[in-house]
Amino acid sequence: MTTYDTATQTVQIPTWSRGTVLKVWAAAALPMGLLAWVVAPLLAHAFLGPTALPRAVILTLTTGLIWQFFLVLIVVRREQGTLRWPVLKAALWLQAPRSPSSGRVGGMLWLVLIPCLLIFGAEEFLPALSPAAGHDLPTFLESAAGTHLLSGNWTWFAAITILVLFNTVLGEELLFRGLLLPRMRGAFGRADWAANGVLFAVYHLHMPWAIPTVLIDTFALAYPSRRYRSALIGIAVHSAQSVLVLSLALSLALR
Repeated sequence: MTTYDTATQTVQIPTWSRGTVLKVWAAAALPMGLLAWVVAPLLAHAFLGPTALPRAVILTLTTGLIWQFFLVLIVVRREQGTLRWPVLKAALWLQAPRSPSSGRVGGMLWLVLIPCLLIFGAEEFLPALSPAAGHDLPTFLESAAGTHLLSGNWTWFAAITILVLFNTVLGEELLFRGLLLPRMRGAFGRADWAANGVLFAVYHLHMPWAIPTVLIDTFALAYPSRRYRSALIGIAVHSAQSVLVLSLALSLALR
């Protein structure tokens, strides 16, 4: 158990068993798979045209990511008895990076983002499996159908904005690097960051073609977050992807 002192309260982060880790993982991963491959195709019947499935996927996966945000809050509330910001900040490692050797906080330590972003971006140059039609957002936005849907369409731009916000800030990263990673040392020892990366890769049941490349992200997201005890590193690095997606969506909406 790790203990942190806030201004008014001591925050204790418990160590979880492998069973507890897997239960929380399943509570996030299984709904995403179900939403992508069962619910989205059913919902697509409510839309018309070639963008029916992509629109359904956007809505259903956004729902799954919002659920992850509330899952984190539910677990922390049961664990800490409160959702006050100082407690949330400590319980979810929402803090500046701390040097494991000197204890120094922030400052030049933020430069760790540079190599992490380079590793994260390198996956774009690696061979990748082909995504399933209608299930990959960047591919959809670059298609003629995606361009037509987003052109001047601020409603769907807003929907995509909510999707990426919960994807990299309030959903996946908050769950994997904020909630799971600080509690995995007892079950996985010094390999907790590696186990976290594997769980994050396999979590992508909703887009299995991405699993091999997401494994590489372990070194850009899980390892530095663990070494410097800061989920903000993972959030910042992963959000680089969101910036690119939103930039593309914005350029289409402005047409």
